[in-house]
Amino acid sequence: MKKNLFVTLLITALFSMNLMAQPVKKHGNLSVKGTQLIDQNGKITVLNGVSYGWHNWWPRFYNKESVKWLATDWKCSVVRAAMGVEPKGGYIDSPQSSKEKIEAVIQGAIASDIYVLIDWHSHSIKLPEAKAFFAEMATKYGKNPHIIYELFNEPVKDSWQQVKEYSVELIKTIRAIDPDNIILVGSPHWDQDINLVADDPIQGFSNIMYTCHFYAATHGQSLRDRCDYALKKGIPIFISESAGMEASGNGPINYSEWQKWIDWCSANNISLISWSISDKNETCAMVKPSASSLGNWKDEDMKESGIKTRELLRKQAEKDK
Repeated sequence: MKKNLFVTLLITALFSMNLMAQPVKKHGNLSVKGTQLIDQNGKITVLNGVSYGWHNWWPRFYNKESVKWLATDWKCSVVRAAMGVEPKGGYIDSPQSSKEKIEAVIQGAIASDIYVLIDWHSHSIKLPEAKAFFAEMATKYGKNPHIIYELFNEPVKDSWQQVKEYSVELIKTIRAIDPDNIILVGSPHWDQDINLVADDPIQGFSNIMYTCHFYAATHGQSLRDRCDYALKKGIPIFISESAGMEASGNGPINYSEWQKWIDWCSANNISLISWSISDKNETCAMVKPSASSLGNWKDEDMKESGIKTRELLRKQAEKDK
């Protein structure tokens, strides 16, 4: 009897560990209820992970192996594939090679059983191109519960009315193919004006969330106040890009303000993605030029923000067990 009980407990423990290593198997199809992200069991779910840098500048990291490393070693439950749109080598300039890079990360996320943001990483409206891209992605991958669509990285000069009209067109395009995966909508002024969204949200669609981006050394309590205002008005928020330094991506990490954001996200069950897997000579780049393109990074391969982000992700995964 004791032996059988031990075997049963061991199998249960191994099964539980396997689920922790496979977030999509555990949480399945996600949905939005009120301001919360909900899993297939009706439980509030929070995703934590990292964003790749612009694919056109750091394409070497866009592969299944790096995704697997981020899922298994960093304990990411989500990654963000940031497809550069306007710059040289981006989607407008080179659509086929751009899609190949993004799809390598998408396929890697599906293989590692984590969620993935398909991020239209643009600063201005390109509606016809975005519609074609998201229609293709929804057709190829929309049946997978792993998929989250991010329609507009950071609107800069466009008003909320313009962003709203653009987003509605893309939501219609995606929903004609994929009826239920989560869609993330941007807000004006580098995803800072979530308060404008709160006063005039998109109506008539389910499983929609709105993005806000913060860089802790630049954005503090005033932006959290805007987010609190949006939450009180029933707006579901997803932090699809963030970091501890200045909005420029440079300067020292403000650890105290970064922790305030982390605590705020935790208190409000807000998903959080950090920027970025790249080797640029700036504070927000998480790895060094010496780092392998395929993962398997040691401390000496990572920069300060990478070491700290990995530590935070692993701590969060342990807490979520």
